[in-house]
Amino acid sequence: MGINLNTEIQMLKGVGPGKAPALQELGVCNGADLLEYFPRDWEFLPETAQISELTANANVCVCGVIESTDYHKFKRKPIFEIYLIDKTGALRIIWFNGGYLANQLHPGMRLAAYGKVTKYKHQLQMTNPRFKILREDIPEQDPKQLGGAVYPATASMSSGMLKYIVRKNIDELSACVKEYFTESFREEKNLLPRKEAFRLIHLPQEESHLSAAKRTLKYEELFLMQLGLAVRRYRMRNFAPSIAMKFSSQLDRRIRKRFPFFLTEDQDKAIEEIVSDMSEPKPMNRLLQGDVGSGKTVVAVYAALMAIANKAQVGIMAPTEILSRQHYQSISRFLEGSRVRTELVTGKMPASERKQLTEQISKGEVDIVIGTTALIQGGIDFHNLGLAVIDEQHKFGVEQRAKLRKDKAPHCLVMTATPIPRTMTMTVFGDLDVSVIKTAPPGRGKVTTKLVSPENRKKAMEYIRGLVKAGRQAFFVYPRIESGESDRNLKSAEEEFELLKTCVYPEFSVELLHGQMPQEQKKNVMERFRKGEVNILVSTVVIEVGVDVPNATVMVIENANNFGLAQLHQLRGRIGRGASDSFCFLFSESDNETAIKRLEVMQKSTDGFYIAEKDLEIRGPGELFSTRQHGLPDLKLANIVEDFEMLRMAKKDAEETLKEDPFLQSQENQNIKKAIIKKFGARLGLTDIA
Repeated sequence: MGINLNTEIQMLKGVGPGKAPALQELGVCNGADLLEYFPRDWEFLPETAQISELTANANVCVCGVIESTDYHKFKRKPIFEIYLIDKTGALRIIWFNGGYLANQLHPGMRLAAYGKVTKYKHQLQMTNPRFKILREDIPEQDPKQLGGAVYPATASMSSGMLKYIVRKNIDELSACVKEYFTESFREEKNLLPRKEAFRLIHLPQEESHLSAAKRTLKYEELFLMQLGLAVRRYRMRNFAPSIAMKFSSQLDRRIRKRFPFFLTEDQDKAIEEIVSDMSEPKPMNRLLQGDVGSGKTVVAVYAALMAIANKAQVGIMAPTEILSRQHYQSISRFLEGSRVRTELVTGKMPASERKQLTEQISKGEVDIVIGTTALIQGGIDFHNLGLAVIDEQHKFGVEQRAKLRKDKAPHCLVMTATPIPRTMTMTVFGDLDVSVIKTAPPGRGKVTTKLVSPENRKKAMEYIRGLVKAGRQAFFVYPRIESGESDRNLKSAEEEFELLKTCVYPEFSVELLHGQMPQEQKKNVMERFRKGEVNILVSTVVIEVGVDVPNATVMVIENANNFGLAQLHQLRGRIGRGASDSFCFLFSESDNETAIKRLEVMQKSTDGFYIAEKDLEIRGPGELFSTRQHGLPDLKLANIVEDFEMLRMAKKDAEETLKEDPFLQSQENQNIKKAIIKKFGARLGLTDIA
C-alpha cells in the first residue's frame, strides 16, 4: 500500500517508531508536513571524481577513507595534513592553521572533500577544502548526492537523516500534490507545476532549478495569504448588513464646532473616507494609522458623533486602562456641555456599579462606552452598536476584535499610533482599508533627539536639570521594573527611582509608575503628573501609548539599545505634544555597531513611517507583528520585505480571482479553496466558505 500526504510520519519509508518522535518535535507529523519541511540552505558541490582522474586546477569532490593524519606545528603556518585514499589512489589534503581539526578527523573515517586541486612539488593536493564526514548510519548515501538540501535539525534528528528520509519518500509524496493554477496562468506568471516545485526545492540539481522552485512556492504562499484576506474582507463587507449612516453638511458643521481648532488636511481626508464607508449599508472595516500626536482621536470622535447622530452607540476599546482612561478624559473634554453620555468601563469596577452600567448600556442609555478588554469579557450587550473603535490594533488579535462586534455588524475603525510599513498593511492588516494621517496638528514644538554616550551623561543630566527648573516635566524610562541577576547591565525603574529622588534630583518631585502597581495608585500618580505636581516621572514602557501631557518636554530612555526602533518612537511620542520644543535623550553604553546604527536612525528622523520601514529591515517582520496573532499562518519561504514585488503581484492576482469567482465555486478554484480552509480555517472565520 502506497503513502500519501495524510500518511502518519512513522509509516513513511526510513522513519518507523524509533525516529518518529524526533520528527514530531520538529512539527513533522505526516507526509504533507515532511513535504513542507523546507531546507534552510542548499549546497551545490562540484562533480565527484576518483583520485586517479584528478588534474591540476580542477574543482572537484573526492570521497574516500582517511589513511593517516598529521599536525605540523610550524611557527609561521601550522598545517593539519591527511591522506585520503579511494580504490584508485591517495591524495594529500592540507589545512593551514588547521589544528582544530585534530579532534574531528581520524584515520578510518569516510570523508568527502571538495575544492580546487593544485600541484605542489610535482604532487597533486587540495588546500583548505570544505569537507563532509560521511555518516555510517546512512548506508545508502550516494557520494554524488552529498550537496543539496540542508535541513533545520536537532540533536536527535540530523540534517543528513532528514535528507535521507525525504529522498526515500519524495517521489510518492510529490505525486499526491494537487495543482492550484491552470497551465496558462503558470506560464504567464513563470511558475512551475506544484509537483515539480516540491521535488526541486528538496532535490535541486543546479541553482536555476532551486530558484524556479522557490519562486513558485513563495508565490503560492503569498497568493493564498492574500486570497484568504480578500475572502475575509469580501465576506465582512457583503455578508452582514450594517447601518447606513445619514450625513449632511449641517451635521458636519455641528461636529466640527466641538473641536477648538481647525483639522489638518490629512484628518479631513481620513474623515471623508470614513464618512463614505459609514454611509454604506456594508460594515466599514478601516485602519486609521497615524504617527504619534497626529490627531487620530479627533477623527475617531468625529466618526463617533456621526454614529450617535444616527441613533447608534459607540464602543471604544484600548489595550490598557491608562489609555482607555486617557481616551475617556479627552473625549469628555470635547463633548463637555453636550447631551452625549460617555462612560468608562474598567475591570476593577465594583460589581453593583458595573451591573447598573451594563443595564443602562443594554437599554441604549449610554452613547459612548470606553474600556479595555472588559468590553468583551461578558456581561456587556449593546442596545444598538453602530461603531466599534479599536485603538492600538496590533496589541489585539482578530478574535478579540470579532468579540467586540459579536454577531452584529457595526462599522469598525481600527487605530494605531505605530506607523505600519506598507508590507505589513498588505499582510497582517490586509483585510482592512487604510487611511493615513502623516502631518501633525499645527502649533507643535520641535522634537530634538540626542544619542548620549557614557562620557556625556553627566552633562546631559545637568541640561535636563535646567529644563525642569524652567518649569518643564520629564519622563525617565527604564527597560525593567526591578533589578535581576540575568543582566546586571540593565537599569531598573525601582532602583533608579530611589537614586534620582534622593541623590540626583532631590530638589524636584520624583514619582514612580509601572505596570505592577495597584490601579488606583497608577491613576493617582498619572493625575498628579498631568496637573504638574510631579516634575519627573520614572517609568517603564507602561507610558508607551496614550499619555498626553503637553508640559512634558523631556524624555530620557535608559538602555535605549534594548528597545526596538518602533517602541523608541512610541516613547518619544509622549513629548512634543505642546507648543514648546522638546528633547529626547537616548542613553546607551553599548559599543555594538548595529545597535549604534539603530539609535542613529532615531537621532536623524522623527518620521515614524521612515523609522517603521527601517525597523522592519533590521528586526524582520516576525518581531514587529506576530502573523499568528492576526490569524495568518507563518510564512515558511516568502519574506514580505525581500519579496515585496511578488507580494504586490500576489495581492493583485488574488483580488482578480475573487472578483471573477467571489465564492471560489469554479472547478479550477476547488483546490485553492481547500488550501485556504486548511491554512486559515477558524482563525479568519473561513471554515464555512465551502
